[in-house]
Amino acid sequence: MKIGILRIMNSVGKLILLIVLLGLFACKTSNKTITKSMGESAYKSEIKQRKKDLLVGKSRAICYSGFRDGQHPDRGEGAVIPTYEEILEDLLIISGKPNFHLIRLYDSGKNSEMVLEVIKKNNLDIKVLLGAWLQAEYSNHEGCGWLNEPIPDEELKANAKLNIEEIDRAVRLANEYDDIVVAVSVGNEALVSWNDHMVDVATVILYVRKVKGAIKQYVTVADNFKWWADSGADLAKEVDFISVHIYPLWENQGIDSAMAYSINNLKEVKDALPDAKIVITEAGWATIASEFGERASEENQRKYFNDFMSWSDDMNITTFWFEAFDESWKGDPDNMMGAEKHWGLYNTDRTTKLVMKQYHSK
Repeated sequence: MKIGILRIMNSVGKLILLIVLLGLFACKTSNKTITKSMGESAYKSEIKQRKKDLLVGKSRAICYSGFRDGQHPDRGEGAVIPTYEEILEDLLIISGKPNFHLIRLYDSGKNSEMVLEVIKKNNLDIKVLLGAWLQAEYSNHEGCGWLNEPIPDEELKANAKLNIEEIDRAVRLANEYDDIVVAVSVGNEALVSWNDHMVDVATVILYVRKVKGAIKQYVTVADNFKWWADSGADLAKEVDFISVHIYPLWENQGIDSAMAYSINNLKEVKDALPDAKIVITEAGWATIASEFGERASEENQRKYFNDFMSWSDDMNITTFWFEAFDESWKGDPDNMMGAEKHWGLYNTDRTTKLVMKQYHSK
């Protein structure tokens, strides 16, 4: 009898213990869900901007150069640039069904001037973030992986003069096409530690002030998200908005982690510069790349494009997708499978990649 009672008590004790454990597990699971939900809400509120923070009210924009096979910017022996008709064809493509009405140009040379001319003469519904390309004023041969020797002092001094001339061209074009140019970017990745065309931040600040004093449009500087997060405090005070580049593919991320990684990049910038208005001036995904293997594909580009652009819509962050068309002149001329050549939404012959078929098939 005693043994039977003990067995019953033992069973009841186990049942009570089981109920307690289940209750604790349910509570823990519930807390996890609440914490996750609250975290996501707070996380979103930290990054999300106001609609008025969008550049000319656009969340979706695109980077455009337009160099086709056999064409290239000046690499020391002169440039071979697209024709007027080719530029018009390109602009009609990207402003048509994909609905890109805000584009980014990287310099203020002849090619960019012709783009502005085409927009104006054809009354195209396209606005422009114009660039002033800065060449090296500092030899970063110890930090840049493809600079094998120091840049001569004479070349650096000559570059400083060329940079002033480029800035003057940007100012002239911004004023001449003031109904089209909505902002000017002073330099592109001229500050990040791995580049080959470095300009020190104090000089860039002087250039920014020069441009701001000469035009009525916004002035910015475009660089890698990590540079802005770690070193951008002083420059952020000088510009109207900061221009950030995000590339999870270059950071060894696969498509499954790409969006979370990208959002973390933005959060890092926002944590460091909470008062800065952010525009993403480059975000993209290569479709072919010997450097990335199977991670580079048209399917992955389509997923990242759709996810990222939907997210930027929701966050009120203008995002310039990099880029409109593949450019075969970029990167290693002996490696046609190199990533630099294959970031476009369209191939060099202007045929659509998978991501754009969702627009052109309609």
